[in-house]
Amino acid sequence: MSEYIEHRIKGKAESFFKGVFKVLFGGIIFIALVLLFGYITMRLWNWLMPEIFSLGAINYWQALGIIVLAKILFGGFGDHKSNRSNKNPNKRCKPRYNSGFKKDFSNWKYYDKFWEDQGEKAFEEYVKQKQVEDEAE
Repeated sequence: MSEYIEHRIKGKAESFFKGVFKVLFGGIIFIALVLLFGYITMRLWNWLMPEIFSLGAINYWQALGIIVLAKILFGGFGDHKSNRSNKNPNKRCKPRYNSGFKKDFSNWKYYDKFWEDQGEKAFEEYVKQKQVEDEAE
């Protein structure tokens, strides 16, 4: 019995330390990427902007400020939507042969000519028909 309890305690301690390690390692990687991204932004700005737009050079903290400002003004660095509601995200992209989704689009090239010749007339007739139906109700 004591071996079982000792085994459970070791398992829980190991999983706790693995979680702490993952969080610390993830934090270190995140900080390193932020520092690298700021440095790259500073170097690109100082390389391009003074020559192209006659703007002054910036330091590292100004580059990080530009990144934060861009994030605030223009949004995220990727899509943060969750796919939890749709367990199979590729399901909606599959063709629906049973529902008549498969159609022939080879005659689509005649659409503009049809609309010029008959489309407006057909639409006006449809509107008149709907108005008559609405008045009858």
